Amino acid sequence: MFNTPVPVTFPIYLQDDHCFENEARLLVIREDALAFDQTCFYPGGGGQPPDQGNIRFTTDPSAIPISFVRLDEKGVIWHYSPEPLPEVHAGLIAHLKVDVPRRLALMRTHTVLHILNTIALQDYQAWITGVQIGPDQARIDFNFKELTAEICRALEIKVNQVITAGHALKAYSLTEEQFKQRPGLLRTLDVKPPIHDGQVRVVEISGFDAQACGGTHVHNTGELGIFSILSTDNKGRKNKRLYIQLA
Repeated sequence: MFNTPVPVTFPIYLQDDHCFENEARLLVIREDALAFDQTCFYPGGGGQPPDQGNIRFTTDPSAIPISFVRLDEKGVIWHYSPEPLPEVHAGLIAHLKVDVPRRLALMRTHTVLHILNTIALQDYQAWITGVQIGPDQARIDFNFKELTAEICRALEIKVNQVITAGHALKAYSLTEEQFKQRPGLLRTLDVKPPIHDGQVRVVEISGFDAQACGGTHVHNTGELGIFSILSTDNKGRKNKRLYIQLA
């Protein structure tokens, strides 16, 4: 069974990152993990953690908690439960639902980091070197030559100006060749963007920025709230870490 090829999971979140639930057909069950033909669950990437939520089969209304989701190297998305799985078999239909408040919080934080990393690169030539997103706070690392209190304050002001301007967001795909012709879509020199079926997904903040990204985001910057930098830390000669939050 473990050597049987599993069909690629259709990633609904790439087409609609505001899809929080969907019907799907179970393809494979392996110990504590389930694979379906399609899913709205985001499997993590780019510093954004995977979704959590629950699954209910039509044959049993009991909710199966999902605590972790993973995309494997063959394009299969596995949904892991911390509890023993019920006796189910391939072909059954299930209702998948993500933890909506948690996903929305992650979307807001991910989106504001797009604004921050664009300003950091354009105004201070600072590339991203690492990021970790949480529903309440996040940290992001840049290769700032120097990072002062004055620069942090300027970053806060500039980010909040973009937020209050109410820029709409949209996502679209480019071929790998088209992507190569637009180097400005990159925000990190160390990690290449995810490629799905030969396509690179681009997230654009209308009138402000576009960058390659496979994560989930809000519809409009006006949904973000107030951005602040909580603290900073030195992580090397040029590597500076910023801890941020939205209120």
